[in-house]
Order: sequence, then structure tokens, then C-alpha cells
Amino acid sequence: APESLMQALEDLDYLAALDDDGNLSEVGIIMSEFPLDPQLAKALIASCEFDCVEEMVSLAAMLTASPCFVPPSTHLEEAVTMHRRALLHPDGDHFTLINIFNAFQQRDADPALPADNADEGWCRKHAVSGEALRLAGIVRSELLEVMQRIELPVSPPAFGTDANVLNIQRALISGYFLKVARDIDGSGNYVMLTHKHVAHLPPACCYLLRQPPQRLPPWVLYHEFTISQDNCLRVVSEIQPQMLVELAPQYYLSNLPPSESRDLLMELREKVVAVEDVPAVPE
Repeated sequence: APESLMQALEDLDYLAALDDDGNLSEVGIIMSEFPLDPQLAKALIASCEFDCVEEMVSLAAMLTASPCFVPPSTHLEEAVTMHRRALLHPDGDHFTLINIFNAFQQRDADPALPADNADEGWCRKHAVSGEALRLAGIVRSELLEVMQRIELPVSPPAFGTDANVLNIQRALISGYFLKVARDIDGSGNYVMLTHKHVAHLPPACCYLLRQPPQRLPPWVLYHEFTISQDNCLRVVSEIQPQMLVELAPQYYLSNLPPSESRDLLMELREKVVAVEDVPAVPE
């Protein structure tokens, strides 16, 4: 539909993938090298700036492979939930996916079993798809090959450090600022900033599986949303609105439909600008 095409072009423009003439910009040309959707490609490129390439390549591979979670057998549900909780990351679903990929790569295989059987035993225990995780490994290698071919820097792994968490959040916001939602009443009713639709967290979201239950994040970034999937956001992680204001294009924030969320972001933006405008005190 013409509306979808116009929306896609507008999104590419916000992602700095187009130049003033509507052709691919330098960033857009690099994004087109990756077999990824534009937002994920932009986040991966941003990871070069924020020194979190190793983690973002794993995440991009996991998001590209088919969903990794599978429903556990009814009689194993409680045990599987306990094993899966051990892989949850406190900073969100994106980080949990990296955790799962790393754990699968580093699993202790039973030497008495063929490799595929050992894989399936680990995957059954955690109710994840071995097929999806093996595919993620292949996709990850392909993405690294593209990065090496076009000579993008690959930073060393740093997963688990506080600085790395912030850097992954920055890279994600650089690509996914178009997919942010805010909990408007503290009970999990998330209004998406771009079109004010109210959605919810999915049942497998790390924030709903945590024990003991904790507060839901006020602001989240999500990977995708479709009404057909129980009106739920898919792959959700908490972000700070200050980071969104710093990394999202100013004209994107200005063009958001009127809402309390937009007003809050514009207030934050004014504070950031005021701080930037304060002259440095000479030493």
C-alpha cells in the first residue's frame, strides 16, 4: 500500500539511511550490506561506535533466527521454568537472548552422547529450540564475515559489565528509537509512542518471569509488535528516556503524535539542550 511505502521511507529517513535526494546515504549503503531489517542493521552499525559488537552480533543472530523458546511438556513445566529463570537477565529480553546464546555455546556436553543428542538434552531442559540456536550460530558467523569484508571494527567481548549493558542499550536505541513504549499507569499498559496503541508484555517476557515479582519497567524498547500475537510487544528491554532523548533524532521526537509521553521527552530534551548550552568554566 502507498501508506506502507511512505512509512518505510520515513523510517529510513529517521535512521539516516537516505540523503537529501532520497538516495541511500553512506550509512544506508553500509546498512544494505547486512541481510537484516533496517533497524537491526542500524543498531549493529551503532555497536561499532559503542564497543559492543560481539554482543550485538549475537543478539542480531538470535533475533533473526526463528523464536528460540518452545512450550515445555506440561509435567516438566515447573522444572523448565526454574532452568529458564537461571538464564534471565535483569536488564531485559534482548540481554536474555544473548545469555541464552552464550550458554548454549558454552554448555557442558555429555561426551558419551552424540553432539546432536547432547544439544537436544540441554535445549529440552531449558525449553529452547536447538534448531533456532544452531541457525543463530550460522547467522552470527555470516554477519561477522560481512563486518570483516567491509572493514567495520569488531570490539572484544565485554558481556556482563555495567558499561557493556549501557553500550548495548545505546546501540539498540540508535536503531530502535522508533519502537519505544511507555507504561502509562504502572500496571503494564504500554502505549507505543509512534501511534498511541496500547499493548502488553508477552507471557515469556523476563520482567513477568522474575521471582520475586518486581516493578514493571516504565519505558521499554521492543523488537516488534503485531496485534495478532495477543496484542503483545515481542522482545522487550527497559530503557531510560534520557538516553532516548540523547540518541533519537530531534525531528523524530518533535514529530511524535501529541501525548503525555511526548511532552515528557520534550521536557527532557530542553534540559539536555540547556546543559549543553552552559558555557564551560575556564580553568
